[in-house]
Amino acid sequence: MDGDLGRFLRSRRARIRPEDVGLPAHGRRRVSGLRREEVALLAGMSAEYYIRLEQQRVRNVSDEVLDAVARVLRLDGTERAHLRRLLRPPDDRRAPLGHVRPGVRMLLDAADSVPAFVLGPRMDVLAWNALADAVTGFSDMPEGERNMARQTFLTPRARTPYRDWPAVAAEAISYLRLYAGRHPDDPLLGPLVADLSADPDFARLWEEHRVAEKTFGVKLLRHPELGDLDFAYETLALPGDPDLLVVMYTADPASPTGRVLARLWRAQRGDLDKPDVRVPTAG
Repeated sequence: MDGDLGRFLRSRRARIRPEDVGLPAHGRRRVSGLRREEVALLAGMSAEYYIRLEQQRVRNVSDEVLDAVARVLRLDGTERAHLRRLLRPPDDRRAPLGHVRPGVRMLLDAADSVPAFVLGPRMDVLAWNALADAVTGFSDMPEGERNMARQTFLTPRARTPYRDWPAVAAEAISYLRLYAGRHPDDPLLGPLVADLSADPDFARLWEEHRVAEKTFGVKLLRHPELGDLDFAYETLALPGDPDLLVVMYTADPASPTGRVLARLWRAQRGDLDKPDVRVPTAG
């Protein structure tokens, strides 16, 4: 997306105070955090060059320059990779298709004792197993709304299922920002972001330009029939399909959530007519 490099760098500058890096903070400052000239000084380059870099008017930026900027702005590994992609965007204007291989569907089937589902491009939910359906209701969602970002911000009572909604919202936006850096020319991404920006919370958080991989964490749900559910989750990236993620919710078998899952699993095992894996049909 045009201008994302400058906005990303400005957002990273804003979070660092001059005194944090040994610079005086005297006088009135028109910007929060570091000035562009201060970043340039600390990175060992001219202010003019850094300004042109932030404005994306520099070609063939060396790894040494990127490393210096990343060091000054204290970027973590994910942010460093995001910076490189913004400066060196991939030459691929196709929208990732998010095809779910039969083997992946079998993996969901085999993991029938825990909720598991597949996230595809733009956080679309592409497939799920019966336990995931029981705790999230994927099959009840209209096909066009089977997207975790849409579910978090746009659907009626979107905040109700999440007892930790602010954390869920920040996580969804950070991953969607990361995806945008990987696929800046995805023609389906812009319309999605435009729809999501109708929500003021999304619009505000989107402009913070935070990026993060979806790896592992905690998900605290509130189910209308099952009550409060406390999950840990693990995210598995699929080799050969970097835009497909298998997300699995787990719980200690002795915990209240673990006992709920065990009851659901036993009930589903006894219902031979109910499929273990549900995958939306194309088209």
